[in-house]
Amino acid sequence: MTRLTEDHIEAIALERLEAMRYSYAHGPTIAHDGEHPERESYEQGVLVGRLQEAVRRINPKVPALAVEQAVKEVLRIAGPVLLANNEAFHRMLTEGVKVSYQQDGAARGDLVWLVDLRAAFMGCV
Repeated sequence: MTRLTEDHIEAIALERLEAMRYSYAHGPTIAHDGEHPERESYEQGVLVGRLQEAVRRINPKVPALAVEQAVKEVLRIAGPVLLANNEAFHRMLTEGVKVSYQQDGAARGDLVWLVDLRAAFMGCV
């Protein structure tokens, strides 16, 4: 029997994400001191530029200010309890990020998606 390891799960996840047009970069390459830095330090866990680009691409009908509001909500998750942080982020991934904005003079609420779940589960059945 083949043992399922973290490496197997990571490889499957990367394959799925790349199929959804996400790109993979080796950590040291995008580190603050790497060939193509995308973070200010190793403590920065979110690649903000990549997150912003993906959220804009996934939510083309949502105004730019609402997209930025959603990204700020993601970056704001930083409580002292790791489990609560993980639950909050999981909720945003699976339920979307609630945003509000003005459109045509009226307040409007919407959901901003961090991942295109339709694309993520295509071919899973």
